Amino acid sequence: MNIKRLKNSGASWIPWLIPAMLFYVFFMAWPLLDSLRLSLYTGSLGTGRSFVGFDNFKQLFTVDRYAQRFQGAFIHTVIFFCIHMVVQNCLGLFFAVLLTNKLKGSAFYQTVIFLPVTLAVLVTGYLWKLLLNPVWSGPFLNQINLDFLVRPWLGDKNTALLCVSLVSCWQWIGIPVMMFVAALRGISEDYIEAASIEGASASVIFWKIKLPLVMPVVGMIAILTFVNNFNAFDIVFAMETVNGAPNYSTDLIGTLFYRIGIAGQHPVGIPDPGMGAAIAAIVFFILCLGVIPTLRATQGRN
Repeated sequence: MNIKRLKNSGASWIPWLIPAMLFYVFFMAWPLLDSLRLSLYTGSLGTGRSFVGFDNFKQLFTVDRYAQRFQGAFIHTVIFFCIHMVVQNCLGLFFAVLLTNKLKGSAFYQTVIFLPVTLAVLVTGYLWKLLLNPVWSGPFLNQINLDFLVRPWLGDKNTALLCVSLVSCWQWIGIPVMMFVAALRGISEDYIEAASIEGASASVIFWKIKLPLVMPVVGMIAILTFVNNFNAFDIVFAMETVNGAPNYSTDLIGTLFYRIGIAGQHPVGIPDPGMGAAIAAIVFFILCLGVIPTLRATQGRN
């Protein structure tokens, strides 16, 4: 390669991409493609693998011991995602609007909101598990006349998934808040001043000017939430178990994948990497179906 000619062509930046490209191919692209290949096999390296085509996918939707758990995990993951979209992202936008409206002490509030993000998920899950345990929190709540809150929140299948989802929202709300704050502060004051001169109220300015201008950021946050929630595992592992206790009510696709593909699902207890790869492949295609339309709808707008 002629270095001088490469510099003169304006493409001198290409060699600097090679290390990053090699890292991406070997540690991201190749494992992804290999997992798609693995979904067409059954068995393991120890017992021997055999090609079964799409039989893993067929079993996942037709065999009861797989289909029932996969359907439940998928529904719980969708609910988990919807709670994050409504609570985490809507509150994140609300807090960002407050923080950018010349709120006194906004720097302090930004720090407080972002602080949970710096905590390890296992630490967060363990602390909230103690707070939601009636044995630990019951005496204090009874003293301040909040005894109606004393109940086994994580032991009730009707409330366990909601509690886990809200704890996750509490920890990660700082990220959309900071992204929305950056986007709102990037809006030119000329638009706001012109609308104010025309007599537009604060609500009209938000809905007609600010929100359309930050829509690309809204789309990006929605994509990040979608991808992260459909790969969620650690918060359920920290607050419940990998079985999605109680009675699989907090079972997500991430925990189902771990049980089947890595740990081995009870009562068999033997890992099935092929079936686990099939679950991962389905999640990959679900993410593509959600991410690509969202990118086309929200990015590149003026």
